[in-house]
Formats: sequence, structure tokens, C-alpha cells
Amino acid sequence: MSQAVGNTALAYARVWHHVDASDRILGKLAERIALVLMGKHKPIYDPGVDCGDYVIVTNSRNVLVTGRKNEQLLYRKHSMYPGGLKETPYKSMMVEKPDEIIRHAVSGMLPKNKLRERRLERLRIFPSYHMGRMGGNILRSWDDGTLPSDWDPTVPTTTMTLLQNRRQA
Repeated sequence: MSQAVGNTALAYARVWHHVDASDRILGKLAERIALVLMGKHKPIYDPGVDCGDYVIVTNSRNVLVTGRKNEQLLYRKHSMYPGGLKETPYKSMMVEKPDEIIRHAVSGMLPKNKLRERRLERLRIFPSYHMGRMGGNILRSWDDGTLPSDWDPTVPTTTMTLLQNRRQA
């Protein structure tokens, strides 16, 4: 039996993708993130195998919704006690927890099975452009799927530094 690493191991390797949520529509953004988390963009996709990638979302405070959803959308949770229903409108949720809005939308677009929670663990959401140490892991730009020309994993990356690299290229 051969011990060489073949193309299959490379295909299952997880890549970190960066998404800038500024001025993006919530539903379209969540749908594309769900596809990457499931691994449907890979040629080895299998519904029973967790082969998706990591996704880092920045600027979640700037995500948009269409129509009158910003006035009408409600997020509900229940404590399982009588009268324990809590409703939070979209506008106050955007102020308090903007990351939960994207996480809830992506969660609704993933298949309802045992792999759902494991896939959601690979989703990292930040309210502003600063992503901390996670930026060093990014290998793919969301727009064109390429590496920055002067990519250095030791330098902390933010959305602003990625934009500056894109302008210089």
C-alpha cells in the first residue's frame, strides 16, 4: 500500500475564504457562504461527507436587506417556559448582535442534518473590518479566488489591508 499523498488528500484540504459583507444582500450572501461551508464548489462533493472550507465574514454591520425587511423582520427565540417567547426586531439585532443575523441566515440555508453544527463552527463573523489573528489563515479572496501577490502569513490581515493589496496589484 502506498503512503504517498495523492490528489484526494489535497482536494479534502480546507481553505480559508474571506468575505466582505459591506453593501451585500443578506440572502444572496448567506446562500453563497452556505455553498462554501458544504463544499459544493469542490469536485469531490459528497452530501454525507463534511468537505467544506472555512469562511471569514467581516463588516457584518453593513449587510443589507431588500424591501421593508429592516422594519418587518423579527428574530424569535423561546425559553420553553409558558410565555417565554422573545422577539427581537431586525434593527435592534443589527445594533446588538450583527453577527447573529448572518449566522441565522446561513444556518437556515444549510441542510438540517448532523453535519450542520460542524459546518457552522467553520463560519467566523466579525462586525467590523478587523479580524484579528484569523486574517493570517486567509488563502482565497472571495471575488476572484486568488492569493495576494505579497501574501505573508505572519502579518495580521484586515479587510483594509486586503483592499490595499488589491489596489496595488
